[in-house]
Amino acid sequence: MAASSQDALIRVSGLSAGYPGRAVFDGVDLDILGGQFVGLLGPNGAGKTTLLRAMLGLIPGARGTVRVAGRTGAQVRKAVGYVPQRHDVAWDFPIDVASAVLNATLDLRPWYKRAGAAERDAVADALDSVNLTELSARPIADLSGGQRQRVLVARALVRKPRALFLDEPFTGLDIPSTEQLLALFRELAGHGISIVMSTHNIVEAVDSCDRLILFRGGVVADSAPGQLCDTQPWMDTFGVGPESPWLAALQTHVQRAQPHQPHRAKEATHA
Repeated sequence: MAASSQDALIRVSGLSAGYPGRAVFDGVDLDILGGQFVGLLGPNGAGKTTLLRAMLGLIPGARGTVRVAGRTGAQVRKAVGYVPQRHDVAWDFPIDVASAVLNATLDLRPWYKRAGAAERDAVADALDSVNLTELSARPIADLSGGQRQRVLVARALVRKPRALFLDEPFTGLDIPSTEQLLALFRELAGHGISIVMSTHNIVEAVDSCDRLILFRGGVVADSAPGQLCDTQPWMDTFGVGPESPWLAALQTHVQRAQPHQPHRAKEATHA
């Protein structure tokens, strides 16, 4: 289900990455439309986090090209809101919620320019989007796991991104919070923002995403959820056998999946 490269908001060409002594993936090609909500699915250790970080230029020695909204190289990060896994953040840093979100805009303005009304309004909007307005003055060290996860999403949204890269955004969230964020992500896709989401919440991804990429050291399958009825790609990706109860339950759910179309009626207006 590759998008036309001419229309793609995100284009990944020949991307290879790894760590000293270990290649993780080689020659990944992806084209993602504006407004497409893409689920990146695979087991632990499959390379999903490495792929997202390599697309952001955060993996030393990665090869290939990544273009997001016409930006390449270090400029890609200015077009992307990134939600890392929660354990990658120093939560004991002495800062409140609003300041933590505001700090996500530091690289978007000259170092000598202080945050103004526009940045503060963006912080307020981002906190409202994730239902954290009432906690804006609370130290981040005092937050619950789910609240911390929502801070990370707010930090991504405050950048007014053209694309969102989400690495396990539902970790630590209860069901209502997960559903709230899924609704928010689909709303953002409706405004032309491309979303690439790594997740182990496979049922939610099948229900909510326009497109699923099964990934294990490379792309195993890439299609709309309802078109992934063949069990072989799932077995190859997750290492389960044909008699797996998990696979049987998943296939029943996939077969019921309703098709989603990328939301392209509204164009994103962010820089």
